[in-house]
Amino acid sequence: MINEFKSFWMAGFECTDQMNAHGDRVDLLELTGHLKLIREDYARVCSLGIRTVREGIRWSVVEYEPYQYNFEYVHEMIRAGKQYGVQQIWDICHFGYPDDLSPLYPHFKSRFVALCKAFASFYTENYPGEILHVTPINEVSFISWLGGEAGLTVPYCTKNGWELKYALMGAYIAGVKAMKKISEDIRVVTTEPLVNMVPGLNPDAGALARAVLENEQQFQAVDMLCGRICPELGGSVDLVDIIGFNYYYNNQWIVGGFEFLGWNDPVPDPRYMNLSDLLETAYRRYKKPFILSETSHSKEDRPLWIQMIASECAKVIARGLPMLGICIYPIIDRPDWDHPAVWHNSGIWDTDLLTGHGRVLHEPSAKALLAGQKLISRYLEITETTV
Repeated sequence: MINEFKSFWMAGFECTDQMNAHGDRVDLLELTGHLKLIREDYARVCSLGIRTVREGIRWSVVEYEPYQYNFEYVHEMIRAGKQYGVQQIWDICHFGYPDDLSPLYPHFKSRFVALCKAFASFYTENYPGEILHVTPINEVSFISWLGGEAGLTVPYCTKNGWELKYALMGAYIAGVKAMKKISEDIRVVTTEPLVNMVPGLNPDAGALARAVLENEQQFQAVDMLCGRICPELGGSVDLVDIIGFNYYYNNQWIVGGFEFLGWNDPVPDPRYMNLSDLLETAYRRYKKPFILSETSHSKEDRPLWIQMIASECAKVIARGLPMLGICIYPIIDRPDWDHPAVWHNSGIWDTDLLTGHGRVLHEPSAKALLAGQKLISRYLEITETTV
């Protein structure tokens, strides 16, 4: 199988431009300094052998008036990628919408489709014949919960998660169809959370059924895209090329609350599932090439997390599954959406707040990443020689 990505290990630059819990817009491409330091950031990731990155166009910025677009800063980001030989996967919508728009508004779908067509046309006109990897809407499952159930971003609703998800996926599907009509070189990469929902100890039949239901809900967005459910939206299996799974330390928890299963406990919780098994189960559902599209940890546990990720993904490769990559997200530290003065210490590089946007390499994480690269390379070589 040919891997179209330039490197198996990838880097993600936080690019949300969403409205936060306080009703303020956050722009993490600006706050992290990535727009200003993009060439330096690309040189940094290249120094660690990374040649594929995730970026975002920021819908709220490029559509400066309804149906009017300015992609010049995106073009400058593409030029930086070309200069350093860095391949970009583009998020068209990473949680943020223009000020006058909400997914529950009647014009949302037409505005999103128009944006998709404008971006695909811009790219193919400037770079004809080149493959364009896009994620139309990042983490539909999560943003549907955040904005539709928790009321923490647009449209600031509760008890409307399904309606929000349905509207987002209707726009997503129509946007993909519009782009694929423009160019056969469009590759759609989904990015949905991969979770394990478990019942409490000594569960009754109701708790067991709830865990099964909530586990199944994680697949609703991609099931819509593939036409498995809600066929009236027009989904079909040919609309997606690569399945992306986002996985963090808090992606396994007990239903009915926010008690997470420990990922590094001396005695593992019997309800905890290894990442390799979660990935294989999800792959069997769609039978598509896949990536781990987001993963990271914060503070001192970063190196241990990277070590675990590499080990689990090596198992996946050893099973002969078509895994194409692992994306460290974020690669550069990010501030909290709702409290921008608080930084997570979750990248391979931290941000030096005393000097503005200076980058400080977290050396234990960098060493763990290099060790993980060597481990994965060995397994990829073994797989290639046995195929």
